[in-house]
Amino acid sequence: MVGRTLGDLRERIDALASSDGPFYLRCARTGDRPVPAAGRRFAARTDARKAAHVVERYRETLRRYDPNVPYYDVIVCQVVASDSLGVPSDRTFEATLSTPVLDAATPQSSNRALVEFCHRVAAAVFESLSAAGHDAVEASTMDAYAHLADAVTDPDRLCLQLLERLAADVDARLTADEQAALLDAAATRLGSHRSATAEPVSATLSHLEDHGVVGAHLRSPWSIDLDDGRRAVDVRLSGYALSPRDGRLPVLPLAVDLYRRRPDWPLSSIRVVDIGDAWRVSFVFRQASDPDGLATAPIDEG
Repeated sequence: MVGRTLGDLRERIDALASSDGPFYLRCARTGDRPVPAAGRRFAARTDARKAAHVVERYRETLRRYDPNVPYYDVIVCQVVASDSLGVPSDRTFEATLSTPVLDAATPQSSNRALVEFCHRVAAAVFESLSAAGHDAVEASTMDAYAHLADAVTDPDRLCLQLLERLAADVDARLTADEQAALLDAAATRLGSHRSATAEPVSATLSHLEDHGVVGAHLRSPWSIDLDDGRRAVDVRLSGYALSPRDGRLPVLPLAVDLYRRRPDWPLSSIRVVDIGDAWRVSFVFRQASDPDGLATAPIDEG
């Protein structure tokens, strides 16, 4: 399955990476740091070269379900000492490893951070669906996405529609407990980025703002009921990139990222109110695991 291949390749990158190595990967044309090696450093040039080839295989696998995944000229660079003016500089060692330029007819993303985020979350969810044996959900989404890829020419819109369809299929075909287990597994597959966070909701929304999924947010104070084992917080969310479907808002990327933050109490539910130019989103956490569907949220009128 595609998901297992992606998981194996990401684990290979992690095995090659070093916490403070001088080598890293980037695209020679755009300067982008390619997923899944973005943020990774390597202790030896040979390890970085191996990682570059793994990145190529990873992105080729992604193109099985999205032909618009950008092509990168992956090169190995080394961080070296500051120059005579005290400005740090990079030195490039390797030749390009991928197709030099996309065909001019292929649309380019106007928001690489958003596209890469969508691909990373979708890949983690696909991998988790495959590992859990939810083949029907995976097949349904893949079939629908194949049709979308033929009809939608904007790569930004296409990656968002993948997440929207994936969230809808997960919500329709998996029980609440299965959804919670899927999100937990997907968060784990996002690897070293998973860690406990004192303010998980703020951290998640700031992260999504950085990647163009959310425009801005304003969070209320926490509401805590110790007797009921319940914590809740309301957020005013503007500029959310995903669109509602059939009276529900896809919140899959919000939920997956919240699971990454390891909140003290498990995420129980997400509720949404349409307030015209924004969404009021209520996140509820409970001491006892009691999930109520986390891939999409019902929309109430404000």
